[in-house]
Amino acid sequence: MITDRVGDFIIRLQNAARIGKAEVVAPYGAHVLAIAKKLKELGFITAVETKEQEESAKKTIAVTLAYDERGHAKLRGVKRISKPGRRLYAPYTALHRVKGGTGARIVSSPSGIITDAEARTSRVGGEELFEIW
Repeated sequence: MITDRVGDFIIRLQNAARIGKAEVVAPYGAHVLAIAKKLKELGFITAVETKEQEESAKKTIAVTLAYDERGHAKLRGVKRISKPGRRLYAPYTALHRVKGGTGARIVSSPSGIITDAEARTSRVGGEELFEIW
């Protein structure tokens, strides 16, 4: 049983990117699916699908990682900020740029999963989930 679905998902993505794997499969969760869709908008992922296993009623999320023309993964690293044991919340004024603007900080806000740039423009804060670059 996984207690931290978000942490498990982003570490799976990071590990797959480091070894050059094309597809990652993770347990389904609505929150994880929203994060995957946001990462697709940012260009770290090329495709997101939900699949149901035939033998059981469990759903999974299949994600295809994005690679550049030289074969290097666009996802170079992640850093978990808010954890199950210590939730960290921030106002939009405290959400700074990640890696000089090449990365993004993913925030869970009342308006859904957003990036740090979207949080600053819409002037809304929330739980800082992780940084990705």
